[in-house]
Amino acid sequence: MENFTRDNILFYLEAILKTSKDAVTAVDKSGRVVYWNEAAENTYQIKSNEIIGENIENYFQTKNIKLYEILKNKQPIFDVYHQPRPDKHILISSSPVFDYDGKLIGAISVDRDITATVKLNDKLSVTNSKLQDLKQQVINQTKNLPFSSIKGSSKTINQIKASAIKVATTDATVLILGESGVGKELFAQAIHESSSRKRKPFVPINCGAIPSPLFESEFFGYEKGSFTGAEKGGKAGKLEEANGGTLFLDELGTMPLDIQVKFLRTLQEGEIYRVGGTKAIKVDIRVIAATNSMLKKMVEKGEFREDLYYRLNVVPLHIPSLRERLEDIPELVNLFIEEFSIKYQKEIKLLSNDITELFSSYHWPGNIRELRNFVERLVVMTDDAVLQASDILNMLPQREQAKFENTNITFQDEISLIEKERIKKALEKTHGNKTLAAKELGFSRVTLYKKITKYGL
Repeated sequence: MENFTRDNILFYLEAILKTSKDAVTAVDKSGRVVYWNEAAENTYQIKSNEIIGENIENYFQTKNIKLYEILKNKQPIFDVYHQPRPDKHILISSSPVFDYDGKLIGAISVDRDITATVKLNDKLSVTNSKLQDLKQQVINQTKNLPFSSIKGSSKTINQIKASAIKVATTDATVLILGESGVGKELFAQAIHESSSRKRKPFVPINCGAIPSPLFESEFFGYEKGSFTGAEKGGKAGKLEEANGGTLFLDELGTMPLDIQVKFLRTLQEGEIYRVGGTKAIKVDIRVIAATNSMLKKMVEKGEFREDLYYRLNVVPLHIPSLRERLEDIPELVNLFIEEFSIKYQKEIKLLSNDITELFSSYHWPGNIRELRNFVERLVVMTDDAVLQASDILNMLPQREQAKFENTNITFQDEISLIEKERIKKALEKTHGNKTLAAKELGFSRVTLYKKITKYGL
């Protein structure tokens, strides 16, 4: 093998420097340029025959010459961001150069031009900032949309929303039907906020929370001196407070019969009399009533006035239970996890989307209210960043846990059984129409076909 001479080493070194895509600069200890490769020419648009032999500060401002810092400190630097010129961005690696005796003779720098990357990043940052602003505007606008607080995108809930939006623009009386916890008051508020009365009061009153002896005074108000303990100046009732706006009557079925008579007169005449008063007070209110009772049966039994029932049942809206909109559970679960993770300053995720199917195995008698409370408890009690199926199962009621504990099948098997049953019901409902069944289930057609094959349906 041929022995390497010093000249040979220099030839190799020269070839390496010419091959480098990075700008390579060498200066002596006074700052005079002794080497300037082709990449340096391209980077700084200065020819080597112009700059070699010249002091580098003739071409760059002294404060921007990193090589001077290296000559002074005699310490190397690696991949340091540097801006030698206002229009040039580089990553610089630089080292002092010593002779055999350890005497400083100069310095060398390798400059990687990242100008294009920095400019692109700046553009992306500006674009991203604009996108974030637009996103925030959309979020703010969405938050201001009255029905945005009603979560879920299933066909069932969307149909109810569409009906509610349609009736909201009118002054029609609405009777909201549904189990406890389905979100009846949310619908009532959304209808009010979407109506022409949105700048007027929304007055909710829970009929089941008012003792019968106090119902009349709470509802209609009273004049001074009407009864012992009455306020000296009298007091306006809920009907007066709602004047011009919307009165929301929750748990309508618990309204006493004698109050039903007086309330019906108010609806017919548009006026009220305070307890102990003789002067009619005009009121203009829109009524939205809600109940989880079977009012029709109560009418048949004489427990609710038929004439008031028909007066209130102008536009009925039946809010489905959570059992009737199982496909919304994953969305609701993730929303609640996000909400309570922020509230309790935790970073919690589900193990996988399939785990949300486990929530569907429980019938949720308390509906969305119960689901929300359950997720809050789950977030509060868990110490892990990722929720496991066991975390969910352990917090279900004992009778629900037994469904899983008394069987040898796995959680995933249970989830698969639930999913298979849902697909079967959807296919039966749509008479085997796979396109409609896919929409019903919230699947793509491809996904549905795969699952049909998987479950042998």
